[in-house]
Amino acid sequence: MKTALDLVAAAKARIQEIPVDAAEAAIAQADVLIDVREPDEYRQGHLPGAINLPRGVLEFQMSSQSAMEPRGLRIVLYCKTSGRAALAACALQDMGYLDVRSVAGGFDAWKAAGKAVAVPVAPVFG
Repeated sequence: MKTALDLVAAAKARIQEIPVDAAEAAIAQADVLIDVREPDEYRQGHLPGAINLPRGVLEFQMSSQSAMEPRGLRIVLYCKTSGRAALAACALQDMGYLDVRSVAGGFDAWKAAGKAVAVPVAPVFG
């Protein structure tokens, strides 16, 4: 029986991971930056410009949004440490997307490298 780590290792063998030091350039050239973490993780901080499409609904969201239909979209994905993003990248490749990359080390590596993090500000009612 395979473990989650086995599945992630197999996924990483099939996808293109970009190191954190090259991620900003890849993101600048991407059509879409997708955070596949859960909404509560996203609200705690995310890469600037990222949209949140959690791993559990990614395929459904990609299929239901006309802006996401072109299979030539340049897509960069990330999660907390890169496991979910690797699985998501495989799923998108299986759906026919041609240019899908994942940030190696994910959000944790991005933050550890001192790169910019966006944190939504809660409204103040007064």
